[in-house]
Amino acid sequence: MRLGSRTAPTFILLPLLSVAAWGQLAPSPDAPPVSHAPAQAPEEESVATFKVNVNLVDVVFDVKDKQGQLVAHLTKNDCTVLEDKVPQTWKNFNAENNLPLTLGILLDTSGSQTRVLPLEQEAGGEFLQEVLRQKDQAFALSVDVNVDVLQDLTNSPRLLARALNKAEINAPGSIGPGPVPTSGDPRGTVLYDAIYLASNEKMREETGRKALILLTDGQDEGSRHKIKDAIAAAQKANTVIYVILIADVNEAYLMQGMGYYGYSAMKEVTEATGGRVINVGHNSKKLEEAFQQIQDELRTQYVGTYTPTNTKLDGTFRHLSVECKGDGMKTQVRKGYYATVAADNQSN
Repeated sequence: MRLGSRTAPTFILLPLLSVAAWGQLAPSPDAPPVSHAPAQAPEEESVATFKVNVNLVDVVFDVKDKQGQLVAHLTKNDCTVLEDKVPQTWKNFNAENNLPLTLGILLDTSGSQTRVLPLEQEAGGEFLQEVLRQKDQAFALSVDVNVDVLQDLTNSPRLLARALNKAEINAPGSIGPGPVPTSGDPRGTVLYDAIYLASNEKMREETGRKALILLTDGQDEGSRHKIKDAIAAAQKANTVIYVILIADVNEAYLMQGMGYYGYSAMKEVTEATGGRVINVGHNSKKLEEAFQQIQDELRTQYVGTYTPTNTKLDGTFRHLSVECKGDGMKTQVRKGYYATVAADNQSN
């Protein structure tokens, strides 16, 4: 898969880049300055290493009542976390709305988005202006026959909005700027590749709360990674995925899980990672409401940690669930995580 920048033609002329090429991108102008502080003393380094090896599981979730309204002000005594159906003990538990947030906006720029792309650009820019706070950061990608960086991580809503506004439709057979699929390798909209790359190359090293927001019709065509790979990458990066289902068609057509549009696939991705699908058809008012709902959920989250009773460092998948006291309470949480792999196993 090639990663490039629509604003940097140099990348367009290169052959397909490896996943590692993401890290070769020039840093964002808003990136924090490089530290020139002296190296830590050996004693400090050994303490830091010990802390890294502590096996803590982070759980980020929302809670809604039976009317579907977000519930705030719960405590650790109100909610129980289970791993593989075994109750665990919270080490930390907080209602968080100020913990740093890292966002990724993924714009589907395939042919199905031709008439709705301007709506996405306007609403997306307004959303970022409202949601980003001082310690938050976001990036923007376009997704069609390739995955392209519109804007690298930044805290600037202005730069992000400008980048979104430069996105252009790039469907197979269309005329215009943008990456061209490799000859003999026909492709469509590589959604799964985009999720995989964004999770591994952007989100995995970030701390705090993390979310990807996809604006798409949900139909993947030509990804080299399968849906299970995309889900696993997001789960390993502890990243929530929201999908705003949008295209230049009516809502009923978008909801056809077995039809051309990928509602069922997007439902699988979002539910596995603790997010959800919001279907807006091509309605600008519903698109604005969808962004508002996501903003509300991101600002009404609970963040808890626990040390699992299963102490095996075997890299296996562990199922997660959170249950909260109250009539009709429902939680929105990722379905599980992958256990840490012991250092001696990583070298094998």
